Amino acid sequence: MIRGLYTSASGMMTEMVRNDVTANNLANVNSTGYKRDAALFKSFPEILVQRVNDRKQTETAGRPVIGSMGTGSIVDEIYTFHEQGQLRETSNPFDLAITGDGFFVVRNENGTFLTRNGSFTLDGQGCLVNTQGAYVMGQAGPVRVGAADNVTVDAAGHITVDGAKVDTLQLVTVSNPEELTKVGEALFTGGQAMGSFTGQVRQKFIEASNVNPITEMVNMITVNRAYEANQKMITAHDQTLAQAIEMAK
Repeated sequence: MIRGLYTSASGMMTEMVRNDVTANNLANVNSTGYKRDAALFKSFPEILVQRVNDRKQTETAGRPVIGSMGTGSIVDEIYTFHEQGQLRETSNPFDLAITGDGFFVVRNENGTFLTRNGSFTLDGQGCLVNTQGAYVMGQAGPVRVGAADNVTVDAAGHITVDGAKVDTLQLVTVSNPEELTKVGEALFTGGQAMGSFTGQVRQKFIEASNVNPITEMVNMITVNRAYEANQKMITAHDQTLAQAIEMAK
């Protein structure tokens, strides 16, 4: 009974994490460049169940094994899905999206980060920045376009201002995106860069999040039901334990 309480409690705790992850996905359904997460679980090692009151059949054999029993679950990792979100067309020439693999590179006072959020704008000095004010990096450093009205960005990331090339976006392809770590605001860090950029840049487009709200709502319902089931099991174990104590008295 005590083991049953711990097993059900571990189930409730894992469902709480799963609920938090699902709620965060839903909260970011309209966040540009957001990549959905999922909580992955693993079970504690199973144990063999034996009939403890049986005598040993031989000197070398133990008591008869009647099966195995799980001992609960734990969150193994939070996995991020890097599938591309839907592209949405805008009228802003500084809105950029990447089709295929690749990331923009931005830099702020905390370091250099990767992102798929290409919702950019200009700061007071004419530098291209993201919504948090981080500089968008080009091959020559922070991208500076000044006060020019005619800015074009081609598929390879070459930036042209009034017909003259000023810089090329720093674009990175990561060999294993699963190694990236989220740091908030659709920014990532880590990962191993590979070869040349293999995607394409689309000007006047942004990449929407890859969250499916219907799927996440179904997940939320499933989580709540699983949590309630574990809660009921704890109540049942508690009542059985109380009866056993009363009988012992």
